[in-house]
Amino acid sequence: MFFLTPKFIKQGRLYVKAAEKKLAYNRDLWSAEATSEMERLIASLKDEVRKKNKTGVDACEKAIEEFCKVHCPMGPNAWISENVEVVLVAIIVALGIRTYIVQPFTIPTSSMSPTLKGITGAQTDSIPNIAMRVLQFATHGRSWHEVIAKDDEQIIDVDNANRPFPRNFFTYTRIKTDKGNEYFVNEHVDPVKQNLIRTMRVSKGEPIIRGYTDTGDHVFVNKFIYHFRKPTRGEVIVFLTQNIAGLGNPGPPPRQPSQFYIKRLAGVPGDELSIAPPHLYVNGAPGEEPGFKRVAEGTRTNPVGGGYMGYSVGPADFQPYNMADPRQKFVVPQRSYFPLGDNSYFSKDGRYFGPVPESNMCGSGFLVYWPFLRTGGSHFGLIR
Repeated sequence: MFFLTPKFIKQGRLYVKAAEKKLAYNRDLWSAEATSEMERLIASLKDEVRKKNKTGVDACEKAIEEFCKVHCPMGPNAWISENVEVVLVAIIVALGIRTYIVQPFTIPTSSMSPTLKGITGAQTDSIPNIAMRVLQFATHGRSWHEVIAKDDEQIIDVDNANRPFPRNFFTYTRIKTDKGNEYFVNEHVDPVKQNLIRTMRVSKGEPIIRGYTDTGDHVFVNKFIYHFRKPTRGEVIVFLTQNIAGLGNPGPPPRQPSQFYIKRLAGVPGDELSIAPPHLYVNGAPGEEPGFKRVAEGTRTNPVGGGYMGYSVGPADFQPYNMADPRQKFVVPQRSYFPLGDNSYFSKDGRYFGPVPESNMCGSGFLVYWPFLRTGGSHFGLIR
């Protein structure tokens, strides 16, 4: 059995693998004589390992080491190339995993709330000390912001912008005032406008912004699973927006940059869908999947607060997939899928832009991996 194998035998086998790798790397660089000598040493080591001759194994290992000192000398900065090689391999493996197996995404909006939370924010009268801010960022994904007015001034513009350094790396909101001052907040413009700006006119020394933003849920998406099965009604999906005419993205990037959307899959090819608020009907019956039931049975009646509000119809001018009349039914075309957001009254989804082509489907969202905690309840764990 393996755990009873003598240590020198295990070490000898590892030497054989290492020597064979070294030979493969250098076969094109060494002379024919050096290549033959290395092959001979490897064969000798294999023979001594097979005989379980400790003295012979030790002698062969030493001979291989002396050979490598002559033919594979280590330069003064060899450690640099070795570490660079390790880092490059790690990057390649990570990119491969991200591209073909599992990819992380961040939820930016509230279209799937409360199943998945987007970026939110709130004003406060004070901000905690640095230690508490670091702890809250690690556990809650919470970032604190404070901007103090330099003059008596009025805000005239709030938009996304890039600072000179590091350019295009972080998202900033730029606040301009009538006194020519510019303030930068390391956050997307929407939560800054909606939740953080206290007043449009401020006096010198007063806060323009004082409060926090909570990051959207960070989720893992299984990009591998649709190679083995079709998307399933009721699961949370991620898809690309390119080639969806209703979203104004008729062409591929870079002419029309694509985005990733995350919604719940309401209809698969051939399904007949209709909406009679608060219910979604699939093939003439209320949706049976747990996600549909949670949305339809929600008790929330206004935009403020938690919970679900039920399904709503789309705008009347978005035909033929808005389902604005309960008698109006939409049949999902073949090789297409119909998405709906759980926060139906505040979700731009299939009711606006129609079905998603099969080629746009990226994967199934299955896990919220950060933040670990949230005020009002964490979503950490499997997505339902």
